[in-house]
Amino acid sequence: MKNLANKNILITGSLGLIGKKISEVLAINKANVIMLDIKNKKEIKKIKNYDYIKQYLHYFRCDVSKEKNLKKVSKIIFKRYKKVDVLINGAAITDAVERKGKVKNSMFENFSTKEWTNSILGNLNSMFLCSQIFGREMAKFRGGSIINFSSTYGIVGPDQSIYTDKYKKNLFFKNPAYPTAKGAVISFTRYLAAYWGKKGIRVNCISPGGIQNNQSSLFIKKYSSKTILGRMANTDDMIGVIKLLCSDESSYITGSNIVVDGGWTSI
Repeated sequence: MKNLANKNILITGSLGLIGKKISEVLAINKANVIMLDIKNKKEIKKIKNYDYIKQYLHYFRCDVSKEKNLKKVSKIIFKRYKKVDVLINGAAITDAVERKGKVKNSMFENFSTKEWTNSILGNLNSMFLCSQIFGREMAKFRGGSIINFSSTYGIVGPDQSIYTDKYKKNLFFKNPAYPTAKGAVISFTRYLAAYWGKKGIRVNCISPGGIQNNQSSLFIKKYSSKTILGRMANTDDMIGVIKLLCSDESSYITGSNIVVDGGWTSI
């Protein structure tokens, strides 16, 4: 999209699975991609086509759930780039099935208050703080786009049966905190869209389906069977809607939750 060129687009969680792909594509489209993440800067070189697009990638190491850290880096960003045209709140904490953990600890009956708090704060505080700090400046310029990331589990309850082995024994339970937080992301999106609409700021949400990423073949088969399209998502599937919401072509879209799940939540 031509109108992405020279836009200042800030993305949190930029070195995550989806974040890397978004950063790559926006940079290919000649946007100035301001990347925030807690990972080592060396990770940026793992972005596909890095040598070709590196002049458009600007990395700042920052824990975006910490207000003090975020305010410090925001001062540097505004001094250098003057304004942020698009904010993509991609930072999140998830209990991905491909990560090994103790089954009993993941059960609702045993889920700790500490884990609950870490997930709720990790998924919501960064979105709130970034929207407040960078959105406030967008309001001064009377324009901008904020994109939040929810999940299909912010819409429907987790199907625990897909996390079982061939004997139908659970290897993992999707925890209660992640769906709760992702449901809140959708509500926050609508709140902020209504609050800042008269300032020309559009606020929308994307709810992706499960993305294939080193899960077991059995899990992939079970997950895929629940979608209309018969497969899990890949990172490329997120790009079309991201480019649309970053661009001026979505100038009349706000307060929306755009579901990109292959039909998971439709049946």
